Amino acid sequence: MAEGLRERKKRQTRQHISDVATGLFLERGFEAVTIAEIAEAAEVSVNTVYNYFPAKEDLFFDRQEEMVGRLPRVIAERPPGKSAAEAVLCELRTSIEEGRYEALNPEFARFMAVIQNSQALTVRVMTMHELTCRAVADTLSGETGAAPDDPEPALIASQLSWVNSVTFNSVQRLVAAGGDPVDVARQVLQRLEVVKSLLGERTLNYAVKNTP
Repeated sequence: MAEGLRERKKRQTRQHISDVATGLFLERGFEAVTIAEIAEAAEVSVNTVYNYFPAKEDLFFDRQEEMVGRLPRVIAERPPGKSAAEAVLCELRTSIEEGRYEALNPEFARFMAVIQNSQALTVRVMTMHELTCRAVADTLSGETGAAPDDPEPALIASQLSWVNSVTFNSVQRLVAAGGDPVDVARQVLQRLEVVKSLLGERTLNYAVKNTP
C-alpha cells in the first residue's frame, strides 16, 4: 500500500525531530539537553515531541524497534537447512565482510561515547538487550513448537544474543581505540570464529529450518 500524504508528513516530522535531537546529543551530551530545547531547535511544540517520542531515550534510540527486531528477523528469514545459530553467525560475518556492519563506521564511536556518559542510555541498552532475547526466544518457541515451560528456547536465545553483543562490543572497542576499519573487521572476524567454537553442538544445531 502506497504511503499517504498524512503518513508521509508524520514520518518526515518524526525524522526531523530525531535528527535535531541527535545533533544536540552529540554536541552536548544526552543529560545536558532538554526536551524543550529540542522542541525549540526543531521548531515544534514540546507536546509534539512527546507525541512522537514518549521518553527522552526514545529520541536517541529512534530505531529501537528495528534494532530489537533484527536478530529475530535474521533467524526467521534463514534458508531451509540452516540452524538459528548458523543464521546469526552468517549474518554477522557477511555484514562485517561487506562493510555494512554499522558499528564499523568511525562516526559510530561518537554515539557510543554519548551512551557511555549517560546512565539512562546505558540502562536503555540493557533493556533493549533483554527485549532482543525475548523476541528471539519467542521466534524459536514458535518455530520449534516448544512447550510454554520449556526453557530451551530462552537459553538458546541468550547465547545467540551473547554472540551478537560480543561482536558489537568488540567492534566498538576497536573502533573507539582508533583502529582502521579494515583491520578491525579482520580482528573481529577472527574473534567470531573463536566465539563459534565456544558454542556447543546443541546450540549450533538447534532449530534447523525444515525444507518446504
